[in-house]
Amino acid sequence: MPNSPSDRPAAPRRVTVQRKGPLLMEGPVEVELEDGSVVSSDRFRVALCTCRRSRRYPWCDTSHRDRA
Repeated sequence: MPNSPSDRPAAPRRVTVQRKGPLLMEGPVEVELEDGSVVSSDRFRVALCTCRRSRRYPWCDTSHRDRA
């Protein structure tokens, strides 16, 4: 059953939203991309790109700083 208690993490994940920057998320995370592929990171904090300028999308590489 989707969203059953056993599917949920023990504690909620924290996501930090910044006006001109990436989404900062407590890890580890799995990200499902538009094509259905899944990428993962086991880092304690992950920066997810929101501007789509990153050469490492979905991970932020600070490319947004060039045009901000």
